[in-house]
Amino acid sequence: MQQVAALPYRITPGGSAEVLLITSRDTQRWVVPKGNLMRGYSAHEAAAIEAYEEAGVRGIPCPTALGVFIYWKTRRARLAKQVSATLYPLSVVEQLEDWPEREQRTTRWFGLAEAAAAVDEPELKRLIAGFRAPPAPSGLASRVLPALQTRVRRRLPVLGWFHKLMPSQGRFFELFDAHAQTLVGGADALARLLHGEGAIPELIEEIVRREHEADDITRDVLQDVRRVFVTPFDRSAITDLIGVMDDAIDQMNQTANVIGLYGVTTFEPQMRDMAGIIVEAARIVAEAVPLLRSLGQNAGRLHELTGRLIQIEGHADHIHDQGLKALFKACKTDPMAFIVCKEIYSHLERIVDKFEDVANEIQGLVIDHA
Repeated sequence: MQQVAALPYRITPGGSAEVLLITSRDTQRWVVPKGNLMRGYSAHEAAAIEAYEEAGVRGIPCPTALGVFIYWKTRRARLAKQVSATLYPLSVVEQLEDWPEREQRTTRWFGLAEAAAAVDEPELKRLIAGFRAPPAPSGLASRVLPALQTRVRRRLPVLGWFHKLMPSQGRFFELFDAHAQTLVGGADALARLLHGEGAIPELIEEIVRREHEADDITRDVLQDVRRVFVTPFDRSAITDLIGVMDDAIDQMNQTANVIGLYGVTTFEPQMRDMAGIIVEAARIVAEAVPLLRSLGQNAGRLHELTGRLIQIEGHADHIHDQGLKALFKACKTDPMAFIVCKEIYSHLERIVDKFEDVANEIQGLVIDHA
């Protein structure tokens, strides 16, 4: 038996992820919202509907699944049936006070480790635990080197004097983290815009604001590359990484500009699906970037995250092609509508392409330095 499931999640102000679990109606154990496929809806759309009906949340579903887990469904006749459920991430936009199954279930937000411990299914435990691992500690070197440098400067005063003249190592990691957060904010605003979750002018303004923030951060990174004597990676690697990250938010800005310029107010299902992939890509980058502080220790996790970025980029290409095909059929008598929507599709595709470029740059850093 095949089912779909949703993993409703939110990112806290502190940057950690929380997921929403619900209790099952019969056994009251903690589970994720899930149900059967629905005629007329794609799998991730059906998962989002289940999240609304069972957990009372609305959000942006990603059409690329996190994975599959197996559970046993017990029927009233006490006969158990094995079910395979495909799990889709759902970025929560709104938590409602009333929903269809409110009286039948309990809902609760969990941290990832706590949620993984609360559910019973082994595969689901793994999927939740691996959804957004916390950044690893910076390692022994970050604790030992400052003390060692202090001891050396005390024994060799000339080196201490020279060290004061040298520029510091810059704020590269902090700036990368800040830029990743602009990607998350921009992706969230773009997805809300395409899903009709708010006023279009305000959401466009939010994307533009995030793009300006990203430009300021990029400028600071490039200044540090020129100013700082010692950099954590090759200078070209630093400029290439911040460059492709900035290209991603630039494309979000251009998408918003096209929508505002032509006054587009309704969006195709494939556009909304690509927006869901963009939200997921931004979330992955926001997890991956802090792990660059300790490449050797985090090489395995970075490989997993960049692999998923490349996977969802391939899925986005397929959705893009499907959208253009459907658009061509629908707009045979309205060429201007085809031109405008095709431009929006092109910008959405470029956004995801830039996230794949981010994955490639991170993979290059892992190969060179891990």
